[in-house]
Amino acid sequence: LLFLWSITVSIFGIGGLLGSSGSRYLTVKYGKKKCLLCNNLLMIVAASIMGCSKTARSFEMIVIGRFMCGISAGLCVPLHHQYVGEISPRKLRGFANSTSSFFWSLGKAIGQISGQRELLGSQYLWPMLMASCGLPALVQLITLPFFPESPPYLLMHKGDQEGCKKAIRQLWGEGHHQAEIDDIMKEKATMKNTKILSVLELMKEPAFRWQLYVIVILTATVQLCGINAV
Repeated sequence: LLFLWSITVSIFGIGGLLGSSGSRYLTVKYGKKKCLLCNNLLMIVAASIMGCSKTARSFEMIVIGRFMCGISAGLCVPLHHQYVGEISPRKLRGFANSTSSFFWSLGKAIGQISGQRELLGSQYLWPMLMASCGLPALVQLITLPFFPESPPYLLMHKGDQEGCKKAIRQLWGEGHHQAEIDDIMKEKATMKNTKILSVLELMKEPAFRWQLYVIVILTATVQLCGINAV
């Protein structure tokens, strides 16, 4: 029983690792908007499976739903940061990216509060709590089609300059945006002369050794701050 509890909890992280590992390939091939839309469908399916687990009397459905939820979250973290940053005007880009972390923390807090036994953590309502992760995904699935694809993706990966200009006008309004387009073209030219490192090559590269140490230590010590115990 302890083993099953441990698997149920930890399989979310395993799914997150797989999802984040495949995010780069998927975004380059299909674009950030399409990936986010498909990711929302995956989260809704995961929420439905977990929400129906009590009715089906199947703990396996919880494990499967948690795994799919982890994959969705692993895809969503890099995708969301990139998309929000790329569709934001330059003067608001830092603010837009910082709101992502704020809403991640807010979502965790709301989830923990909702999980109290006086609310959705009761014997009868916990399936609703498990399925509640599908609600934000449903909201984004409905609203995201009204947004354009990321302008840098259209220009850098698709070579669609007119589509890029149209997306920029839709996002930032009418005006002279040639400076932003020139910045994207410079970034495209820089990327052509830059080798993309794999995870293994990144770990072996001496120039990034200390940055890698800092990230690993910071991520590991966050797990020791007591949040999991709480």
